[in-house]
Amino acid sequence: RAEQKEKQSIDLIGKNEVYGDTKHEVNVYVKVFTNSPFLVCMDLALSQERIIDPNYLWMGPDGRDLQGQSYVNLTDTGKMMVMGFMVSMSGAYTCTLSHKVIETTTQQEIEMLEAYKFMVYAYREADHAYQVSVRFSTTGCSLRSNDLFIEELKKILNSSISHLTCHITEPSYKCHSIRTPRNGLQYELFVNFLVNPLAPGWEEVCHEIPYDCEEVTNRRVRQAAERIGKFFRLLGHVLKDDFQAVPRIQYVDNSFFMTPIDSCQPGFGKNHHTHQNCASCCVVCGPGTYSPNNEVTCQTCARPQARMYGAKSCY
Repeated sequence: RAEQKEKQSIDLIGKNEVYGDTKHEVNVYVKVFTNSPFLVCMDLALSQERIIDPNYLWMGPDGRDLQGQSYVNLTDTGKMMVMGFMVSMSGAYTCTLSHKVIETTTQQEIEMLEAYKFMVYAYREADHAYQVSVRFSTTGCSLRSNDLFIEELKKILNSSISHLTCHITEPSYKCHSIRTPRNGLQYELFVNFLVNPLAPGWEEVCHEIPYDCEEVTNRRVRQAAERIGKFFRLLGHVLKDDFQAVPRIQYVDNSFFMTPIDSCQPGFGKNHHTHQNCASCCVVCGPGTYSPNNEVTCQTCARPQARMYGAKSCY
């Protein structure tokens, strides 16, 4: 994926090439563990011309000459590919093109220099989580049994999805009194929780299958969400068997509602303004920002201790 301030031919992106621009830096997004597109050390207009004695100098984010580095593929025509892209490879890649222009009449040789800057960011596909809301009828809002019920519900749900390295997070509930036309005043628990794909052990899954980590976690959390949906569909029977201590708390029919939401792995976040061309991606957090959890926002450090890309804390 590439973003340029001025529109660029889609055919060039299709050829796995991204051209530079002397006036603007070009943003390029590379999925972790994959190869970057070829970054071309010239702009589109110059690529259509004959270039005399071209020489290309590629520099990495650490200011190091990329010539001879094992993780890059440099061509004789000024193209550069970063292979097996890692989070730490994010940053500014610059290329200086030097070439000659020969005056037709005097044959005088003039040395020309053009500089191109590419901002290359690692990204991941978003991890999916599911926000669940559900309601239960109860006999009163100040009952201790309401708290016990929610705790027991969380334990049962976690037990049913733990083998998928998913778990329930952010559980909460509010109790409301509701007047109904037929039954008078009733009380209901409005319960909310998140089906989270990053339970303890998820990192081991990613280490086993690093190239398809998002695919695996997304498939597992989808299975977990389907399992929880089935649980609530059968809840009339489950309450009788598992909640004998609080039989007066009952599931409100058809109150189960589930919404998919995106989450990012620690060190990644979304920014629709900064990364417009990769708005749906989880892009690596830049220097001075961090993300300690699976939310979708890179937070700004109070002090710029985090000098690297993909920081999970400011220190």
